[in-house]
Amino acid sequence: MPAKDMFHDSAKTALVKDGWTITHDPLSLRMGKKDFFVDLGAEKLLAAEKDNQKIAVEIKSFVSQSEIRDLENALGQYILYHNILSVLEPDRVLYLAVRESVFVDLFEEAIGKLLLDRQVLKLLTFDPELEVLKRWIN
Repeated sequence: MPAKDMFHDSAKTALVKDGWTITHDPLSLRMGKKDFFVDLGAEKLLAAEKDNQKIAVEIKSFVSQSEIRDLENALGQYILYHNILSVLEPDRVLYLAVRESVFVDLFEEAIGKLLLDRQVLKLLTFDPELEVLKRWIN
């Protein structure tokens, strides 16, 4: 079973506070003979439902010495899981969850804006101390 990301519980609580029901923790996926726990043993994926909307949330901490390396890893995972979900659960929308401070430091910079402007990924931000969601970026 994958290990939890250091901000897993904060993000999960923020989703519940926002009215989401956690349906899977983690959301396990199987493609062919391969099992996916989204971050391949490092973190977990949450699945949640609200008003008949289904989402999957990949929580990333961005705490290594290289935020660009963290971004590369997160983006690679996001693309992989997005494609798997499009086949296995096409009604579930995937979001990458990051702390609000990561959003400000990375996604308000040119590289982050490029990814968001080109709709490469969907993002949600949260405050880990207050355990609340801050932004949904589609």
